Amino acid sequence: MLEKTRPLFERCEEITELLSRPEIAASAKESLALIREQKRLLPVVEARAALQAAVTAKAEAEEILAMGDGELAELAREEIATSDRIIEAKTAEIRTLLIPRDENDDKNVILEIRGGAGGEEAALFSAVLYRMYQMYCAQNGFKTEILSANETELGGFKEVTCLISGDGAYSRFKFESGVHRVQRVPETESQGRIHTSAVTVAVLPEMEEVEVEINEDDLEIDTHRASGAGGQHVNKTDSAIRILHKPTGIVVECQDERSQHKNREKAMRVLRAKLYEAEQKKQADEIASSRKSQVGSGDRSERIRTYNYPQGRITDHRIGFTAHNLEQVLNGRLSDLFEALTAADLERRMQESVG
Repeated sequence: MLEKTRPLFERCEEITELLSRPEIAASAKESLALIREQKRLLPVVEARAALQAAVTAKAEAEEILAMGDGELAELAREEIATSDRIIEAKTAEIRTLLIPRDENDDKNVILEIRGGAGGEEAALFSAVLYRMYQMYCAQNGFKTEILSANETELGGFKEVTCLISGDGAYSRFKFESGVHRVQRVPETESQGRIHTSAVTVAVLPEMEEVEVEINEDDLEIDTHRASGAGGQHVNKTDSAIRILHKPTGIVVECQDERSQHKNREKAMRVLRAKLYEAEQKKQADEIASSRKSQVGSGDRSERIRTYNYPQGRITDHRIGFTAHNLEQVLNGRLSDLFEALTAADLERRMQESVG
């Protein structure tokens, strides 16, 4: 394992040297990329250092044991036993750390929530989910920014798209794509009957311009007056933007800003993410069932979770996770669920790496 991780150790040392160069330090983009790479390597390098220390300590203890001295021999046996435990633990840790990461894990997230079956009740629950994610972000150091929203008169969302920024945002939210089902008595229900509604969530990694090239000739851009349930600028200015990507038929709209320029910028960020998702889906389809084996397939038609209000229960159907703390979850306490999803995905990838 020491030899296997040597290239990573050497690369970490190389990055340290590169960051000390004035020309690198002067380039914010280049230095940031190197810092991020080094941050990803450090856990392996640190575990390797602990493994190396344990291997050295064991070798020294074995030399002492070979001398046959009574008291020193006993101490040497204890040192060997301790070193063996550390070697076993660090080897397992490194093996886990060496499992290939999702290249998008460190990216920001474009989160899209749409009301599905259930009409106004689905729109109201879309607002509940948006609030849930927003509260999780506030509690965990992530920033949220609405890119586009289509509100209803009752305060729900037919659709809301937001940007979630922060270190490792995609790694936290990537398993949220799919259909979220809610079972509750709707606010619009007068007879107390439980209804089942559905909301669709899509999680897309935000892509840089250099990562997804867009030909301006492929775009059809329309401007129109913003519309919706509220906002002082609604129906007063032609600031809303609608962009059609003609080769794929993908349409994005943004009307949240007063400025047409800002709405165009936001719409282009969403378009880049959707084009990347479309390309990824195409590649996944070409290699058959690769996505179906994942904890979070990213398939927006897959029912992934149920929020049952009468029982105070939340169930994630992919991993059999059930908890009766629905109120806390809806208030942003998602860490236990996210950790369970991450652990299940890690176990799957470990099995695949062994296989």
